Amino acid sequence: MLGTMTQTDNPAPSAGQGVTIVTGASRGVGAALAEALLERGERVLTLQRNPSSALSRYGTRAESWAIDLVDAPAAAARLAQWLAELPTVLGATPSRITLINNAALLSEPAPMRHPSSADASAALRVGLEAPVLLSAAFLRATQHWPSRRRLLHISSGLGRRAMGGAAVYCAVKAGLDHFSRAVALEEADLPNGARSVSIAPGVIDTDMQRQLRGADPAVFGAQKQFQALKEGGQLDSAQACALKLLAYLERPDFGSQPVADVRDPA
Repeated sequence: MLGTMTQTDNPAPSAGQGVTIVTGASRGVGAALAEALLERGERVLTLQRNPSSALSRYGTRAESWAIDLVDAPAAAARLAQWLAELPTVLGATPSRITLINNAALLSEPAPMRHPSSADASAALRVGLEAPVLLSAAFLRATQHWPSRRRLLHISSGLGRRAMGGAAVYCAVKAGLDHFSRAVALEEADLPNGARSVSIAPGVIDTDMQRQLRGADPAVFGAQKQFQALKEGGQLDSAQACALKLLAYLERPDFGSQPVADVRDPA
């Protein structure tokens, strides 16, 4: 249980009310992030198609939307309205406000000539269009807040190293990396500009990993290397990964490198 984490494992936030928005929080790393944040006293909003009832025990600090990020403009508009109302709900602007773009879709591993156009379109919308539009809504709504403002995009090593059979996923994650670089440049000279990081989270035992190692090796040549990662015990749990991501989020040098890896030394 995440409730047994020690302060060393899960660093306490600074004083004051903190608010974090997490996309793709129905399971895996997103769910682990949401629970770890709530355990340390944050207020959390999650966006996903199928909300989990597990967070209801945290009361009003946990809010979950059943929302399909394929319709990114609608999701961004709803977030903008929620953020506009948040200072009134809290009675003040939060001391820190964070958007974690975690949601992603992975088409069946196969060469680009195999997946349907509909699958590729959905993956691009959820994995890249939604983070871009949600980030824009976040930046506009909070631009005059005195809060600590941070964007954390969950990227992948596949955004930096291409792999056949996962072209759309590679493109999405490479896009997140370059988006983070551009936003960091835009915010750098602004008063209290937001800090943006697109981070590779390491290799994690999630549904995506199970899909990759269970793929047909005849159409996905890298299947054996993902199977070897599991057999060699090289995969983090979602909970362990979440703690590493949150520790990185609290680093004083967060944002100094807009494209990073959770394993980068402090």
